[in-house]
Amino acid sequence: MIADKNPKRTSLEELGEFGLIDHLTKDFPLQQKSTVKGIGDDAAVLDFKDRKTLVSTDLLIEGVHFDLSYMPLKHLGYKAVVVNLSDIYAMNAIATQITVSIAVSNRFPLEALEAFYEGVALAAKTYGVDVVGGDTTSSTKGMLISITAIGAAMENKIVYRNGAKPNDLLVVTGDLGGAYMGLQVLEREKEVFKVNPNNQPDLDAYSYIVERQLKPEARKDMVALLDKLGVHPTAMIDISDGLSSEILHLCKQSEVGCNLYEDKIPLDPTVISSCEEFGLDSTMVALSGGEDYELLFTVDQKEFPKIKGNPNLTVVGHMTAKSEGAHLISRNISKIPLTAQGWNSLAKA
Repeated sequence: MIADKNPKRTSLEELGEFGLIDHLTKDFPLQQKSTVKGIGDDAAVLDFKDRKTLVSTDLLIEGVHFDLSYMPLKHLGYKAVVVNLSDIYAMNAIATQITVSIAVSNRFPLEALEAFYEGVALAAKTYGVDVVGGDTTSSTKGMLISITAIGAAMENKIVYRNGAKPNDLLVVTGDLGGAYMGLQVLEREKEVFKVNPNNQPDLDAYSYIVERQLKPEARKDMVALLDKLGVHPTAMIDISDGLSSEILHLCKQSEVGCNLYEDKIPLDPTVISSCEEFGLDSTMVALSGGEDYELLFTVDQKEFPKIKGNPNLTVVGHMTAKSEGAHLISRNISKIPLTAQGWNSLAKA
């Protein structure tokens, strides 16, 4: 697809801060009964009555968390919302509102922010959340995004990271490794483009994994499914930094160990074939890749009949005594200690 060589560029200076906020947020309808007052006053007003409120905040920095050379701004707006909502669903709660704050340099015209907020609006509509506030300011270092997600749940429904017990089953939703392999494909095509700007990448064979990277989906559906199945997890977390890191978080918080079985880790065929193409080990990609935004949770063994055979859920292991530690049980039955090799935003480049 060839971009317009002379796209319209409206300077943000023309609108000013409040004009910009009014322009970008004028089409955000309220969907939640708990939203008493949204955008337009000094603060939003929310009323959850007899439910507990959950709040989670994420910060996304250009050049650290996203690369605009291959991340469309509409996709970025969508993804920025989704990764925050995932934290609420990982508590077995329902997300209800978000605030969106951005800082941008003067290289971004109004049309760029319109595309970003179009993605925000699509995510808000898709997941049924209200955009109730935020902030805009200038930046000397490209784009910075901060989104706060707010959710609600009955107290007895909330699931923390610290409730897993020895012998609990370890369960994962969906499949793993796709987002990381999608990133590898995009990074490769970026390097090809640098050498030959006229080259148009053919990504059809990689559509699933590229979408897992550019337009992930949070597992709101799993909160509803678990409720329908009558399953209450003992501990839960979302998979943002890689399966091994998240397992170790659960183990630390719950003071247990874990046996994860390599042959049970769910992998999409596209992930397996792309790993072969890139010379990567698919198990390591699933363990350390990150950004899958699936849910990882533990359940009592007596719940197994309720989840057995469900195509959305895979039992990948079980929890053990803390003294046994956390291990990967390989296909040849070797016991390999799990290490946290996933995404570390504070690691030196």
